Amino acid sequence: MTDPAAAISNLGFAILGLLARRESTGYEVAQRMRRPIGYFWTARHSQIYPELNRLDAAGMVEHEVIDGAGPRPTKRYRITETGRAALAAWVVGELEPQPVRDLEVLRLWSIWTVDPEAADDLIGRLEDTHQSVLDRYLEELAEVAGQPGARDPANPLFATRITLEGGIRSRRTALEWCAWMRAELAAANR
Repeated sequence: MTDPAAAISNLGFAILGLLARRESTGYEVAQRMRRPIGYFWTARHSQIYPELNRLDAAGMVEHEVIDGAGPRPTKRYRITETGRAALAAWVVGELEPQPVRDLEVLRLWSIWTVDPEAADDLIGRLEDTHQSVLDRYLEELAEVAGQPGARDPANPLFATRITLEGGIRSRRTALEWCAWMRAELAAANR
């Protein structure tokens, strides 16, 4: 007998995580995939509906048809107990090595091919981007941190708070690295 949870993709688990927090239509899932999930996992809109159908067929989610604005019926999805159990097992399951695809680091790896002024400009743009994201994370953390449940590990707000904190720490480290790179450039050009 095959375990239906074994066929769930990482996107499927991201969707299950969203639906474990609250019921949603496919459109709402797509919106919620942009923020907050989009901070650490991306999916195209066109990937979401087929994945919802696979989860539905596997018994991980169920849906009800509700009135909607479009020509096709609107489905509101909710996670099933089977889906919740699969999600929980996945959360604590074996970690798989993740492929690294970091465009920022890839560009910096070849920074030696441009003049120092262009290199400094690139690093400055990276700093601006990291600072902008850090500011957004700090605003969101301020909204979440004071809410009831934000310190309760059984509440979704706890997970939101700790993932925002991880993003904040990551961006602060990236900003420190940018400052270090600029200092290295300045020292080399003296």
